[in-house]
Amino acid sequence: MSKKDTGSLVSMQYDRKSMFAESFRRIRTNPGAIFGIVVLFIIFMLMIYSFIFISYEDITRINPLKINQPPSAEHYFGTDNFGRDLFARTIYGSRYSLAVGFGSVGLGLVIGVFLGAIAGFYGGWIEEIIMRSSDVLAAIPALLLGFVIVAAFGPSLLNLLMCVGISMIPSFVRMTRASVLTVKSNEYVESAKAIGMSEFRIVFSQVLPNSMSPLIVTATTRLATAILMASALSFLGFGVPVPLPEWGALVSGGRNFLRIAPHLTFFPGIFIMAMTLACSLLGDGLRDALDPRLKN
Repeated sequence: MSKKDTGSLVSMQYDRKSMFAESFRRIRTNPGAIFGIVVLFIIFMLMIYSFIFISYEDITRINPLKINQPPSAEHYFGTDNFGRDLFARTIYGSRYSLAVGFGSVGLGLVIGVFLGAIAGFYGGWIEEIIMRSSDVLAAIPALLLGFVIVAAFGPSLLNLLMCVGISMIPSFVRMTRASVLTVKSNEYVESAKAIGMSEFRIVFSQVLPNSMSPLIVTATTRLATAILMASALSFLGFGVPVPLPEWGALVSGGRNFLRIAPHLTFFPGIFIMAMTLACSLLGDGLRDALDPRLKN
């Protein structure tokens, strides 16, 4: 085989490389994205550890003889003002913070993508109603919306998830609409119409699958925002009810003991920071990997 034929074969193999493989290669060579993936993996493993080895009694057991003890070999993160093990409570609380983060983003993603796709594809008065409603919802501060929902229905994990998820909807509506507008005029959409495929089926079988790249990036970055918002609401007393140890509630519980026991706020705060940083770095890595303008 000549060098020319060999070069052509290599070129054809490279051209056939899937977008997934190329995106994976870009993520693998991105230090920030790798760091984010490692941090997320560690936090997920700690959450699984809490399901297996930490019970509800372990996080609520009070010991007056061990109040506000510093970190030690017996208590890795120290103890709180009731003598409860802070390591167990912080690890146990990861399930609430992650549930609210992923659940709220999932809720906002499903509703926002559906409405945004309808608005972008059909246009007209349907688009006006959806986009103006989205603008009204976006104008309401997320924390204020959380206060109203929790005040009306009471503090609970489900209510916290709902109020954070509802605040995520406008951003997904706008992103989906913009992506659909850039895709719906392509040839394969016109071909689907020509063979008699219904418009509703075209939206969800042809248009949306080719608009997912920016949505994946947006969902990853909004995950960090969701966890911060959930922690802020819990910090203010509008989140997961006590004594459940959500990270924001742990930081709130330790703020009165900053001078004598700074570890009460330090370790939950580190977990919040690590989770949001990991999501942000992973989102940046996905944006660089999925951006067609960066591909050679």
